[in-house]
Amino acid sequence: MLARRSSLLRILRRRDPEMARALLRAVPFASSLRSSSALHSQTVHLGAAASSSPLGTSLFGNKVGFFGAGNEKQLTGLCGRVWASQRGYRKVRRRAAKSKDRELELNASICIEEDLPDDLEILSIAELLRLNVPMAMKLAFDGLKDATYQTRDTAIDDVGGFQSVELSVLLCNDDFIRKLNKEWRDEDHATDVLSMSQHVAGLKLPILMLGDIVISVETAARQAEERGHTLLDEIRILMVHGLLHLLGFDHELSEEAEAEMEKEEELLLKSLGWKGKGLIQSAYDTKTDTDLRAENPDDDLPKDRKREGSLRFYKPKFSYIFCDMDGTLLNSESRISLTNAKALKEALSRGVKVVIASGKARPAVINILQMVDLAGKDGVISQFTPGVFVQGLLVYGRQGREIYRRNLEPDVCREAFIYSREHGIPLIAFCEDRCLTLFEHPLVDSLHTIYKEPKAEIMPSIEDLLAAADIQKIIFLDAAEGVATNLRPYWSEATGARANVVQAVPDMLEIVPPGTSKGSGVKMLLDHLGVAPKEVMAIGDGENDIEMLELASLGIALSNGSEKTKAVANVIGVSNDEDGVADAIYRYAF
Repeated sequence: MLARRSSLLRILRRRDPEMARALLRAVPFASSLRSSSALHSQTVHLGAAASSSPLGTSLFGNKVGFFGAGNEKQLTGLCGRVWASQRGYRKVRRRAAKSKDRELELNASICIEEDLPDDLEILSIAELLRLNVPMAMKLAFDGLKDATYQTRDTAIDDVGGFQSVELSVLLCNDDFIRKLNKEWRDEDHATDVLSMSQHVAGLKLPILMLGDIVISVETAARQAEERGHTLLDEIRILMVHGLLHLLGFDHELSEEAEAEMEKEEELLLKSLGWKGKGLIQSAYDTKTDTDLRAENPDDDLPKDRKREGSLRFYKPKFSYIFCDMDGTLLNSESRISLTNAKALKEALSRGVKVVIASGKARPAVINILQMVDLAGKDGVISQFTPGVFVQGLLVYGRQGREIYRRNLEPDVCREAFIYSREHGIPLIAFCEDRCLTLFEHPLVDSLHTIYKEPKAEIMPSIEDLLAAADIQKIIFLDAAEGVATNLRPYWSEATGARANVVQAVPDMLEIVPPGTSKGSGVKMLLDHLGVAPKEVMAIGDGENDIEMLELASLGIALSNGSEKTKAVANVIGVSNDEDGVADAIYRYAF
């Protein structure tokens, strides 16, 4: 609307310089637009100086309407125009006609805030609004003629004396409308629609600057799902509600004002042939449903967690999610829940790259993710994707090529297998895509059947095992009590500076080369990919995840994790048996 408003100011400078200066002072911020067709830049003002009011914010002395409840932003603009003669609109003149009859021009600018993704549904709705909004304006103006409403502010009444009417509709996300709601109403939460009047009563101007309607697409999507109609239906309902606020209706004034605005909503929607109830009636229906569910508050979604259905309207906060497997992505049954799988697919569809950083070997990770259709070219893992495996001892970069390998000293391996044979405690050597051991044991089998690691090969002797392949790490398998009271104290001392002892799960003790960790493997991979830590969110649970969580911009430890891990995390999430990864993605990644 820059051209229109610039013309308005030029007229004011000639007729009333003081008022022009006052208006310039009253418009503190502008939002840049880019045309969806021509890609040229113009400017629209979304608000003006505010003063406190119990019923809303005052803009130019006019109230900001809201229901349910200076930042510069890039927008995409679509402009619609309807001529009064084309719509059969009866021309009404403010003064006796001394000049030619003119057509009342209805202009609507449809804008999309830049933090909304390039979603085809949003673009389609914006294009429809380009035609719908002027139609709604025309019918709403018709409704003002001979109106008998007692509560409506009649500052805007006879529109026939204007040459044109200007209105903008902005589609945005929850974060954007929350900031506006905080600024204008001091309400720090998202809402569905805000109306910001730009009309200055009493000025004899050729242009009626009706104002701006701001609609949160995310909130609209949730309400559409709850009310059983489409997103387009809900946005049309919100637009009608916002338009009526700009025309002086205010349901918060009194019960009578609410009834009159509700009646006008229903009449306007019916006249336009649009589906759905008016917003006021829909809100009553929703409140009734909420009251009925009040006895089961645990069924409600946490306020700070985003819904899956509206996730596509959120811009990702991170480029990468690094995720552990055991105790994190996997539940207590060593499976990926359908909820976690759905969240990972949603993240991938939004352009976020999910990278596995695990103590497992790569074949095990591929096998597990295949079960939920997340392995392969378009999934999380394949032979051609980056990843950090075997506690950071094997790191694969672009095209799945090995960029780092670290082996355990043969002497440490020999001593450990001697101990294993003498005490009858199973020990497994991890050798890239192979697992080697000295004897059969139920716990050895469980590593394959439960944890999906490569099936262990039984070697005839320690020397044969050591000669078969380079060993990256070894794992003792025992009861959690045996690991804690016997194995960990013994091997922490026996290895000295030659190796490190780590634990990912209570019933396994891992011995790895010194100076290496999952965190160092993640750091190496980030350097290889040219990714800054600020672009990374990491999720883990074990002590072996500590460095990874510290490295990431946001480190999330699940509640089932070790106390040491939770102590360094930025956030403590729900447990792996409560779909902790999905909860973290929906709550923090967007």
